[in-house]
Amino acid sequence: MNNTVLLLDNSDNVGVALMDLFPGNQVMLNGKSIEIQDFVAAKHKFAMRAFAPGEEIYMYGTTVGEATQAIPEGGAITLQNIRHKTKKYQVQTGGYSWNSPDISSWKYLTFMGYKRADNQVGTANIWLVLPMVFCENTNVQLMQEAFENALGLKKMNPYERQIRTLISGLNGEKFTESVAQKTETFESKIFPNLDGIRFLTHSMGCGGTRQDAETLCALLAGYIHHPNVAGATVLSLGCQNAEVRILQEKLQALGCTKPLVICDQQQSGTTEALLNRAIEDTFHQLILANQATRQPAPLSYLSIGLECGGSDGFSGISANPTLGAVSDLIVALGGKAILSEFPELCGAEENLIQRCESPELAQKFIHLMETYNEAAKRVGSGFDMNPSPGNIKDGLLTDAIKSCGAAKKGGTAPVSDVLDYTEYATKPGLNLLCTPGNDVESTTGLAGSGANIILFTTGLGTPTGNPIVPVIKVSSNSKLVKKMADIIDFDAGTIIEGLDTPQSAGEKLMKMIIEVASGRLKTKAEEKSNFDFIPWKRGVSL
Repeated sequence: MNNTVLLLDNSDNVGVALMDLFPGNQVMLNGKSIEIQDFVAAKHKFAMRAFAPGEEIYMYGTTVGEATQAIPEGGAITLQNIRHKTKKYQVQTGGYSWNSPDISSWKYLTFMGYKRADNQVGTANIWLVLPMVFCENTNVQLMQEAFENALGLKKMNPYERQIRTLISGLNGEKFTESVAQKTETFESKIFPNLDGIRFLTHSMGCGGTRQDAETLCALLAGYIHHPNVAGATVLSLGCQNAEVRILQEKLQALGCTKPLVICDQQQSGTTEALLNRAIEDTFHQLILANQATRQPAPLSYLSIGLECGGSDGFSGISANPTLGAVSDLIVALGGKAILSEFPELCGAEENLIQRCESPELAQKFIHLMETYNEAAKRVGSGFDMNPSPGNIKDGLLTDAIKSCGAAKKGGTAPVSDVLDYTEYATKPGLNLLCTPGNDVESTTGLAGSGANIILFTTGLGTPTGNPIVPVIKVSSNSKLVKKMADIIDFDAGTIIEGLDTPQSAGEKLMKMIIEVASGRLKTKAEEKSNFDFIPWKRGVSL
């Protein structure tokens, strides 16, 4: 790769700066010499020809914006001279030909997973404790404190040591000890085959629309049905919209027969009675869950969630194409890849429509996209307002620029299924899942739809994780790996430096996935207990 500038597609009319460019610099792209007119920061774009107001900006071979004023050849592309615009997509399916990757070196490999009775395979063995409604959050937290302290699962908070030292130093002594060096962790030997007991809390279940309550039940059912979950303890108040009955119906629809401990506070009476029963019944179930052991499983049992957050101008060039290479490998092996974040597919619709295996799938994708966008417009927003200040600062000026790079996570495979939020992925191949672009809401949805590994790209850095699914953080640039080493698992910045291609980086990432899926390697999010869970609330509070 040219380490100065990059042209993403031969039809593009803007180039990407891989390093800071200054007025007077001469760069060569597509056989053309261009003199840079303005300062162009690394990750940002510059004009390969002069633009008049209204002319379209092309990146990734498609429209990503239009000029709002004249831009000279070599001029910087900025928020002041372009705005969001996308190409009107055509609904055409059929005839898509996929060149699947060579899987000869992968097809006989296995990972060490937990085989479930329903033929799913987990990458972890976790017991869940969750509330049907926010009223039970405190009781969930009481259970968490009790189990983690008694089983030796509680991690020492390193910052407690810092505060204690500061208190003891009120006489003028200065705290200088490194907090990171004093982190202490404990692993329970009582249930060695359990990878954890995870305690969820949330702000939903009542006081909102009935639709949101039903969606919450579907999401929780997806978590309980998940191959990484051995079973669950469910705390209910008793009078909430999100009824246990609805949860049980959703579980039955999934064919889930996992053990459940269901405790209702209004039926139990006192808090003590509720928690005594919940703790005792849960403990007996932990004994049974601990009997599961890891066994070899083909890579076709992997279901890979594809996510990005804190993206930068290199995400669509390095990290996201690396995930695309992994996605194609997983699909070719007979596994599932799940591409989420529909606001970040705005501008990439036509390519995905063409890849849909049937007209019905294409129509469902279009319906979900347009319905979601219209809902956002009704509250004064829209997909065009998706890029965050951090995205914009690092080169993602329009939602179309961000989206066309984000879509690279889905590789090139045909789309085998399109899922609305909380629908469970059952078809091998590339699945499109309707979630928000919000990092945690989206990863929460990916886990609820059955992803047993989540790949998460970032260019700016984010600590996001998930309570039941290992989240592998992939950096778009090597500077971030050095700056935030405690939250990044994999460096795709080697592509920017010319040391790797998305294919070679993807093969390296596949090897890491197998290690994580086998329990031999912990992700940084797991090490730091970044167990984030936020259900997507679509309706209003009542």
